[in-house]
Amino acid sequence: MLWCVRAEDALAAAAAVAVASDKMRSVTLGGSIQRVMRRIGGGGGGGGRRSAGSRGAPQRAECLGAGSGDASASCSGDDSSNGTAKRDGSRRVRMRRYRSELEQEVKKLQRQLEEEIDLQLALTDAITNNATLILEPSAKLPNKAYLAYGVPENDIKLFSLMQKACYIVAACVEVERKALLSFLADAASRAGDGIVGEWQRSPDCCTWDGVGCGGDGEVTRLSLPGRGLGGTISPSIGNLTALVYLNLSSNSLSGPFPDVLFFLPNVTVVDVSNNCLSGELPSVATGATARGGLSLEVLDVSSNLLAGQFPSAIWEHTPRLVSLNASNNSFHGTIPSLCVSCPALAVLDLSVNVLSGVISPGFGNCSQLRVFSAGRNNLTGELPGDLFDVKALQHLELPLNQIEGQLDHESIAKLTNLVTLDLGYNLLTGGLPESISKVPKLEELRLANNNLTGTLPSALSNWTSLRFIDLRSNSFVGDLTVVDFSGLANLTVFDVASNNFTGTIPPSIYTCTAMKALRVSRNVMGGQVSPEIGNLKELELFSLTFNSFVNISGMFWNLKSCTNLTALLLSYNFYGEALPDAGWVGDHIRKVRVIVLEKSALTGAIPSWLSKLQDLNILNLSGNRLTGPIPSWLGAMKKLYYVDLSGNLLSGVIPPSLMEMRLLTSEQAMAEYNPGHLILTFALNPDNGEANRHGRGYYQLSGVAVTLNFSENAITGTISPEVGKLKTLQMLDVSYNNLSGDIPTELTSLARLQVLDLSWNLLTGTIPSALNKLNFLAVFNVAHNDLEGPIPTGGQFDAFPPKSFMGNAKLCGRAISVPCGNMNGATRGNDPIKHVGKRVIIAIVLGVCFGLVALVVFLGCVVITVRKLMSNAAVRDGGKGVDVSLFDSMSELYGDCSKDTILFMSEAAGETAKSLTFLDILKATNNFSPERIIGSGGYGLVFLAELEDGTRLAVKKLNGDMCLVEREFQAEVEALSATRHENLVPLLGFYIRGQLRLLIYPYMANGSLHDWLHESHAGDGAPQQLDWRARLSIARGASRGVLYIHDQCKPQIVHRDIKSSNILLDEAGEARVADFGLARLILPDRTHVTTELVGTLGYIPPEYGQAWVATRRGDVYSFGVVLLELLTGRRASRFFGTGSSWSSSSGCSR
Repeated sequence: MLWCVRAEDALAAAAAVAVASDKMRSVTLGGSIQRVMRRIGGGGGGGGRRSAGSRGAPQRAECLGAGSGDASASCSGDDSSNGTAKRDGSRRVRMRRYRSELEQEVKKLQRQLEEEIDLQLALTDAITNNATLILEPSAKLPNKAYLAYGVPENDIKLFSLMQKACYIVAACVEVERKALLSFLADAASRAGDGIVGEWQRSPDCCTWDGVGCGGDGEVTRLSLPGRGLGGTISPSIGNLTALVYLNLSSNSLSGPFPDVLFFLPNVTVVDVSNNCLSGELPSVATGATARGGLSLEVLDVSSNLLAGQFPSAIWEHTPRLVSLNASNNSFHGTIPSLCVSCPALAVLDLSVNVLSGVISPGFGNCSQLRVFSAGRNNLTGELPGDLFDVKALQHLELPLNQIEGQLDHESIAKLTNLVTLDLGYNLLTGGLPESISKVPKLEELRLANNNLTGTLPSALSNWTSLRFIDLRSNSFVGDLTVVDFSGLANLTVFDVASNNFTGTIPPSIYTCTAMKALRVSRNVMGGQVSPEIGNLKELELFSLTFNSFVNISGMFWNLKSCTNLTALLLSYNFYGEALPDAGWVGDHIRKVRVIVLEKSALTGAIPSWLSKLQDLNILNLSGNRLTGPIPSWLGAMKKLYYVDLSGNLLSGVIPPSLMEMRLLTSEQAMAEYNPGHLILTFALNPDNGEANRHGRGYYQLSGVAVTLNFSENAITGTISPEVGKLKTLQMLDVSYNNLSGDIPTELTSLARLQVLDLSWNLLTGTIPSALNKLNFLAVFNVAHNDLEGPIPTGGQFDAFPPKSFMGNAKLCGRAISVPCGNMNGATRGNDPIKHVGKRVIIAIVLGVCFGLVALVVFLGCVVITVRKLMSNAAVRDGGKGVDVSLFDSMSELYGDCSKDTILFMSEAAGETAKSLTFLDILKATNNFSPERIIGSGGYGLVFLAELEDGTRLAVKKLNGDMCLVEREFQAEVEALSATRHENLVPLLGFYIRGQLRLLIYPYMANGSLHDWLHESHAGDGAPQQLDWRARLSIARGASRGVLYIHDQCKPQIVHRDIKSSNILLDEAGEARVADFGLARLILPDRTHVTTELVGTLGYIPPEYGQAWVATRRGDVYSFGVVLLELLTGRRASRFFGTGSSWSSSSGCSR
């Protein structure tokens, strides 16, 4: 049965258009429709339309078939008013002809669309479904038309063109409609683009945005990438049994990976990348064998939180698999022999996981493999030989592993289609084979940080397509001038730093006019920079560091055509030459952002042409022989935030204009400024001294500390109080100069300061006590001045070594073991005896005698006591005894502590700990030695205490000047010690004497979450690995601890300083919240947020800057930052302290 519809409606059905996403152009049918409409309308132009004559005139309708060339012989409707049968037959003939023309127009459109669609998938070939026009019977004439055109790769959306059209696809199946609504209910909790409302407006799911159906009404396509979905993937999606294509990428979907996605019987494409899915991939496919294997061709689960053993058995049931992307997760185990089960595999990306072991052979079965990427894992062994038999291979990317062996010259030549070869940061040996030049399509050669030797192939010019060469940090030798670069017209990066190349920069490289980065630093090269370097007009980075180049003036002249330069790294060259001061230098390199010209013994003054470089961020002219004053125009450079002029012969005063530097005075300007991400190694991390001494502390440009370094010059004058304006300053070094006057108290305003070195000057006065409020101060040095008075205590000052204060004879304090009381006494006058009465003299003599007797008795008691202590200690120490001198320097600070015991130790402390004395604590911490410091913060320092029986404790020495008095303090800590929870670090005991306050905790063997996320392994430079299962466990444990102190503990506790370094891990890896309740131990007038107790930058809630009251909500904010830190692996200060962006499309990036 065929529907009888008006001809105009039939034509409207043909006008439905399919529009692909960004890879398909919209095709307009206007011209085709108009041509057919004119023909139907005939000469009068009104045929087939509703009559405009009489109101009662019936509508004329024609019958149109979908698969037949014949018109219907009868129509529903009254034709009695038509006239004669001849006229009726004529109309049928005309409609038959018009229908034939319509079919031709539709076929023409179909061919046009097929030509327009890009059928090449990035990963596999798309399969295109033919467009069909179907007229189907229904109780009510449908009112929408669709052209179904399915292409699995692209997000093809179906659009309704107009009303009054024929329905060409059946309504969706009710079961699948309910399944989609159930899916949306679970997944669209945060959808912000109207999906919920749009899906609810129409009862037909085939009309919903992102949903595509087949001719029988079954859902075949669900595509909702980047739509803000934030819930979970409902198992109801398994009811979409006809589903072929599923794309839910770039959302924030969470929960375990649904196994049902693997087992949909007809699905070929599953893309759930860039979400927050967790758990493991299924290891087996139930029933897949009975069906002849899964239909899956493309699987993308990259950039999620998946973990566990990477599956191996499941791939036996995916023989049609073409593309597998599981990168950026935490899978462990080995790489299975996928090619045995999946011979059609074209793309395999397993990078950024924790996979280990050797790469198994079997790649010879993957004749279509184009991409193999498994970088940033722990793979070992050599590359399998049959990997080089895959002639289709285009991208081989395995950096940052431990792959060994050599690049075989015969094997590498087989990869004739290779475009990218990235084996950097591995353990490769041998040389770069000459046969690699026979790989004609090679564009990127990345072999940095291996153990490669030998010379470069002389026939480099054969690689005409080469764009990127990175061979740095190897042991290559030879003269680069013998290498021919003339054929490399596309070369943009040439990096051979840290090798043993000789000669000069090869002249042929100046023909590579597309060059953007040229780095030959740390070689044995020299000579002059040729004028031909001017041909490299696109050059941005030029590095000659650690060579022997000469003629710096000629080099700057030759660079005048390189107007795109942004970084000049020229240190350790041009020895003893004069730094040119011609104004034309700055005219030609105005875009430069980084100039590093240190340790070259350059002479002259700081050139004025530098003032023209208004984009300059980094200026390092240290270690030269520059003379004259520090120029005042430095203060006007709006983007400058790192200035190192140390080790020169500069004189005069520090210009006041430097106290107005924009990025140093404005926290907002610094937060809004993005210094970029140039990979440059020129500045050291100021708070990583050990790493710096071994050359590992280099920073990228985006991480360079805000610095003013004028040390080792001849600068005079005073330190201006205006220095307090430099709110973003992190490092200030003016040591080894002739500065005089007082240390300004305004330095206490520099909350971000990490290094303050004022040593070897002529400073007088006292050390401002408020400097102990600088919580981030890691290095403080005022040695060899003329300072006097007490050294501040509390804060970070308890960790600074005595050498930081030496050379100041009038200083006193616990830091240098010089009691301040001994320095304040005045010499008494000696009144003549003749003025003293006789009775007074007798009284004095008697008093002295009794005093001597008492002293003898006291000394005898002391000797007996000390002998007993030494005897007991010798028993405990196995005869070694205790070095009594250990306590000599502590007597002034702590009094006679030999008979004091810990006032309170809980039952959970253990038998040994419950009998502790203060002497035991001193011995266990090596007299609170700086070597025993394992943590620090606003409340004080934490020391590792190792008891005689091997028990290890953590002893927190609080800043006593801000604590409660003894009775109140004892009451509070006794209450805190009763707070017990499996996710809290328990307080085992405390000690009180005078201003001294000690808290005793169990030692957490696995350190802090901060250490695991940001610190390095002992031997390498990479942070430690935490898989996503461990991260989830840490998040759960820490949240339970916070919940307990907030809601379940009586009274409730506000933590005030939740951060990753206060989330500790016990021996089982369980998270425990530390430092809870310490805010209750401070004085009543410190109950508000103060400078030293404000928490840690990056974790501080914004409302603390307004209300100044710590709350549980503030704790929740800080804990949220910890969770972001846990998920992304980035420091909290990078989220909120520098303005850098951390967000991603999924909201769940590392």
